[in-house]
Amino acid sequence: MGSVSLKIGDGTARFKRATLCSSAVNILMLFSVITTNLFALYAFTFSPKQHLDNLFHHPHRNISLISQHVSLIIKEIDSSQRKLAQMEKELLGYDTLDLSRPNLAAELKLFLQHHQLPLGKDSRTGITEMVASVGHSCEKSADLLSQYMSYKVSGPCPDDWSLAQKLILKGCEPLPRRRCFAKTVPKPGLTSLPVSLWKPVSDKIVTWSGLGCKNFNCLNSKKLSRDCVGCFNLTNGYETQKYVKARSKNDFVMDDVLALGSGGIRIGFDIGGGSGTFAARMAERNVTVITNTLNVDAPHSEFIAARGLFPLFLSLDHRFPFYDNVFDLVHATSGLDVEGKPEKLEFLMFDLDRILRAGGLFWLDNFYCSDDEKKRALTRLIERFGYKKLKWVVGEKTDAAGSGKPQVYLSAVLQKPVRI
Repeated sequence: MGSVSLKIGDGTARFKRATLCSSAVNILMLFSVITTNLFALYAFTFSPKQHLDNLFHHPHRNISLISQHVSLIIKEIDSSQRKLAQMEKELLGYDTLDLSRPNLAAELKLFLQHHQLPLGKDSRTGITEMVASVGHSCEKSADLLSQYMSYKVSGPCPDDWSLAQKLILKGCEPLPRRRCFAKTVPKPGLTSLPVSLWKPVSDKIVTWSGLGCKNFNCLNSKKLSRDCVGCFNLTNGYETQKYVKARSKNDFVMDDVLALGSGGIRIGFDIGGGSGTFAARMAERNVTVITNTLNVDAPHSEFIAARGLFPLFLSLDHRFPFYDNVFDLVHATSGLDVEGKPEKLEFLMFDLDRILRAGGLFWLDNFYCSDDEKKRALTRLIERFGYKKLKWVVGEKTDAAGSGKPQVYLSAVLQKPVRI
């Protein structure tokens, strides 16, 4: 709030400037002080006639009483100023992390230190200082954040990617930058496109620290999510048929969906893309797809990159770092379910709508509906956006984990309207 970003060397900085909120707080503080002083002046100068005799007959008692009133008024002024200062601090957002607390890493203090502009306040923008970019919720995980920022400058970074991901999942996003060298993993055997799309990835070229499995055979024997069962097997199983062969009426064939695109499909965004198979199939059709993923229980990001595709290590709580109306297609599976209040899904849907161009396609692929109420709530939410329903299928299919119990899924292809 009240900040802009600027690239300086290899750092991203935010700049503090005067905002409507901070101006309003200052006006409120001034009004409070003036009102309180007027009240004090009134208390000193006005006294009913019937109390005049008491004033002259008991001067010491009245002076003491007035002193008590003045002390109470001063305490109220101090309390109001402290409360208003705290309100202003919270409105600034980035200033909530207390850098004076003990046991805070020196690197974190240095990164978050405010830097005054060398020429003073900018007359055009009101900017006064540079402030480092760090997630607002990091304040709630200050101990973990300090641990993350405890390292030797210009030395090797600790093997703590799982700690970084834990911070991200707690809302501490973006993380602060660090001045250490990340662990390098040799990646022999990488091939060029298009061979890399379907060539099995070696166990040796990914990082297994912090994960239960230590090889892809182990991962393929587990159900990592509803959309990732055996999804790292690029030679056998359903992964090789996905998007080109339908197993149920909820499975749309990719070429059929692409034919619905108005103006052509050139670039897309995949939410929770598992091992990157959606992006791989799109790459075969000369469509560039960015896959949003985290390394939850598996090295998703490294695996996708090994296939020659673009992984984006980002949680669904982070505002997507793309400009408005840039994607021709947004693809999402059950990973879209953020398991929270309905408002949380609304914020996510509005951000997806923001980055999708008018006439672009939103492909909701086998979204798991745990009950009818959830299906109705999702339907009502989608209808608020006014998308045109090009495909809409609600059907049952057997659980991919092999439980044999039929479950309800929603698949749809929706077209974003032109809004004026």
